[in-house]
Amino acid sequence: MTAIKHALQRDIFTPNDERLLSIVNVCKAGKKKKNCFLCATVTTERPVQVNVVKVKKSDKGDFYKRQIAWALRDLAVVDAKDAIKENPEFDLHFEKIYKWVASSTAEKNTFISCIWKLNQRYLRKKIDFVNVSSQLLEESVPSGENQSVTGGDEEAVDEYQELNAREEQDIEIMMEGCEYAISNAEAFAEKLSRELQVLDGANIQSIMASEKQVNILMKLLDEALKEVDQIELKLSSYEEMLQSVKEQMDQISESNHLIHLSNTNNVKLLSEIEFLVNHMDLAKGHIKALQEGDLASSRGIEACTNAADALLQCMNVALRPGHEMLHAVKQQQQRFGDLREQFARRLASHLNNVFVQQGHDQSSTLAQHSIELTLPNHHPFHRDLLRYAKLMEWLKNTDYGKYEGLTKNYMDYLSRLYEREIKDFFEVAKIKMTGTTKESKKFATLPRKESAVKQETESLHGSSGKLTGSTSSLNKLSVQSSGSRRSQSSSLLDMGNMSASDLDVADRTKFDKIFEQVLSELEPLCLAEQDFISKFFKLQQHQNIPGTMTETEDVDGGMLSRQYNSGVLQSISSEKDMIRQMMIKIFRCIEPELNNLIALGDKIDSFNSLYMLVKMSHHVWTAQNVDPASFLSTTLGNVLVTVKRNFDKCISNQIRQMEEVKISKKSKVGILPFVAEFEEFAGLAESIFKNAERRGDLDKAYIKLIRGVFVNVEKVANESQKTPRDVVMMENFHHIFATLSRLKISCLEAEKKEAKQKYTDHLQSYVIYSLGQPLEKLNHFFEGVEARVAQGIREEEVSYQLAFNKQELRKVIKEYPGKEVKKGLDNLYKKVDKHLCEEENLLQVVWHSMQDEFIRQYKHFEGLIARCYPGSGVTMEFTIQDILDYCSSIAQSH
Repeated sequence: MTAIKHALQRDIFTPNDERLLSIVNVCKAGKKKKNCFLCATVTTERPVQVNVVKVKKSDKGDFYKRQIAWALRDLAVVDAKDAIKENPEFDLHFEKIYKWVASSTAEKNTFISCIWKLNQRYLRKKIDFVNVSSQLLEESVPSGENQSVTGGDEEAVDEYQELNAREEQDIEIMMEGCEYAISNAEAFAEKLSRELQVLDGANIQSIMASEKQVNILMKLLDEALKEVDQIELKLSSYEEMLQSVKEQMDQISESNHLIHLSNTNNVKLLSEIEFLVNHMDLAKGHIKALQEGDLASSRGIEACTNAADALLQCMNVALRPGHEMLHAVKQQQQRFGDLREQFARRLASHLNNVFVQQGHDQSSTLAQHSIELTLPNHHPFHRDLLRYAKLMEWLKNTDYGKYEGLTKNYMDYLSRLYEREIKDFFEVAKIKMTGTTKESKKFATLPRKESAVKQETESLHGSSGKLTGSTSSLNKLSVQSSGSRRSQSSSLLDMGNMSASDLDVADRTKFDKIFEQVLSELEPLCLAEQDFISKFFKLQQHQNIPGTMTETEDVDGGMLSRQYNSGVLQSISSEKDMIRQMMIKIFRCIEPELNNLIALGDKIDSFNSLYMLVKMSHHVWTAQNVDPASFLSTTLGNVLVTVKRNFDKCISNQIRQMEEVKISKKSKVGILPFVAEFEEFAGLAESIFKNAERRGDLDKAYIKLIRGVFVNVEKVANESQKTPRDVVMMENFHHIFATLSRLKISCLEAEKKEAKQKYTDHLQSYVIYSLGQPLEKLNHFFEGVEARVAQGIREEEVSYQLAFNKQELRKVIKEYPGKEVKKGLDNLYKKVDKHLCEEENLLQVVWHSMQDEFIRQYKHFEGLIARCYPGSGVTMEFTIQDILDYCSSIAQSH
């Protein structure tokens, strides 16, 4: 342990000007045995500092390093755990408790004893030594005076003191003078003892020789003590004299402190007063503007706005603690409150008057717009009201009740105004859709009320009671000749109904333009009003959370309308919802009016639903790109649902009317009406839906319609009595294939191929069926020949059969001279001409196919003659060239 102590002193504490007094080998209690040393040290410089240092052996080598140090003055308790039994554990209570286990009880006791001595000598501090043996502490305290506080005990504490440089040098010189000092230590020690005795004798002689000087020194000390006593007496008298001066200075110091405190308080008071005056004083000009300012002029509005902002700043000033208790502050706050209430009431009254006046001014302009399909422009009104936007924001922040009341009044006045404008606008649109030019002029010169317009609209429908669409008029016709259908359609037109075959394209284009103009007028109107509401009422339109709008019923009977009519503005979660609710209230008539216009367009012509679907889809797509949850987007989306239903209903009606079609039993069928109607529908739809957003809806409708057409063509063909089934199928599927080839509808490619296949199959079937066996006896003869060959007779031996010899063959051939063949072909041509219709122009196609089939049979007969009757010289009485000439001559003659 001594060697470790010397090593620690040399390596760690000497470089830091410290002396190591005690050391104990410890480890932490309850953990792995990682040993370290606790060292008690003092500094060599004044003032002395006493520390407890933890030293740990380095992991990288055999040297030690200083890990942590605690000042002894921070030690509160030393707990030895047990004062009676030997126990190596002990605790040191610094800022927290450190539990240690010493390598031996003796080392622990030595270390605690050293701590006790250092505490008594340097600190004079009450450290609690708990569970420490009293004998251990008494050993360190002699029974007489407390010697631990004197220098006599320093030797006990200083168990080891390192030699300084001078001492080391003297010892080295002395040892150099005695060469045997290392080899013979006893001789060296004896020599040192003799020299010490010589020095002691010299010292004694020196002391005895200086006795006189000592006596003189003692006398001088006595005289010095007397002088000291006299000086102490003078200092005492001076102290008594200065005592009174001290008291006066204390009084002056206290007075100065009070003056300084008073000045500080005055400065703080002045600061508080300046704060209140600067922040709670409203200029007289602002007060006058709030009380009497002109809210009609731009200059007056600006003055009132500045005054209102200044008032709001005064009311919202952050008062410091205690300000609200001041009477002047309370009085000023009351004054501000009265000014705010008075100005808010005046502002609300003025704006209400502006809303009412706007309704009257705008009504006077309705007559100008009633003759044109345009809506009145509200921009001047919005521009005038936006001057009050900052005041509305002030009112929203200061008096939400009046702000809410203004919001409700604005909605009430504007909803009535917009309702009149929009209803008149839609009545003009209805007249333009249904009325003639003469009636339109009549309407332009005399604006009509809603009831009168409805009566006129009903009168336009004629004796039929309603406007019928193209599909309803077509499919009620019987399947007759083309001319009879057209005559019937023209008769229906005379009654006031529109027929699909003769429907004027200009009328549909006019409807499309009117409907587009209606939407184009409504869209900027709604967007402008929504933008104005956002700016005027200070409502944000940001899209932070995508909202969803619940589809409502008819506004006149819906929940929202009832809530607003009851005068209660719902508690809305966000300002964006509030904008939407205000728009619903103001434009509550748009959706029902649009639905009525759509219903009218559908009655005029069911094909109008195609135009409306495309236009409405485009406007909904545009509105949703701007704001998916806006009023315009939601309303147009709801109306689009209605348009889509009408479109689906139009498709369903066409399919139903296909199923209900009736054919005439006395005339040929020709091209079925619903086939022609599908052609018209597809051509119209392709022109309308070019680059449209809702192409998918049309493709689905195409699939439904074409399947219905296929099924019902086959149904009519099966029911046909006058026209052969193959002719009905062939002509109609040829027409369908031609239509699909011309229009190039991508989703119907499979149906186009199917139509072509059905047309080809039924053309072949009809040709075979109609042509039959034009050389009947010759056919029967060769059928017998083929039967004999099938029974196993060789072809060249058939001529030896009695019934099929050469003479019988010549007899049969003589019955079909060229003249008879031509006559038979002519009768066949007339028969085919009766079956086929003129519209499809398939007569030459069918006739050419029959010609090919007849030539095929002719070649078949010639082949049998060549194989079964070789070298007989038997030939037909007409050639293939004769057949071609006969067919060409017959076709030209007809």
